[in-house]
Amino acid sequence: MADRDRDDSGRARNARPRDGLGRPLPYGSAGVERQPEGVPRTPDETLVEAQRLLDDGKPFHAHEVFEDAWKASDEPARGLWRGLAQLAVGLTHALRGNVNGAVSLLDRGALNIEPYRVDPPYGIDVAGLQTWARALADEAKVRVRTEPSVPRLVSVPAG
Repeated sequence: MADRDRDDSGRARNARPRDGLGRPLPYGSAGVERQPEGVPRTPDETLVEAQRLLDDGKPFHAHEVFEDAWKASDEPARGLWRGLAQLAVGLTHALRGNVNGAVSLLDRGALNIEPYRVDPPYGIDVAGLQTWARALADEAKVRVRTEPSVPRLVSVPAG
């Protein structure tokens, strides 16, 4: 068995290059630079970096920024960062065409940021994010329901 790729702390990691949506590419492909993990940031730095990545079409990478904040936080902020990470992953799934994953994570993320709606921390537009997430999830659900039916190739004789 080949040695697994490990980070400096000995944890297994996948060294395959990835595209902008975090999908693995074949070894030797150029890929997009991975988001470093475990970077300590203030809440404002987290939001600025995640927004930059979202604006650049890299929601998978934005999720990793939110995940760093989530793992480094104590309650009550922990649930906020987890919910934001879920929204970013939901967007990632939507862009990848994974409707079920998108709907699940967008719904879960919107629900997990609900406790922060009345008094949103760090200037986060919790209500706006929930509206956006639910609209994107609803749009994805509609696409599933309105998927074209399978055509009949041969007419069924009347009778």
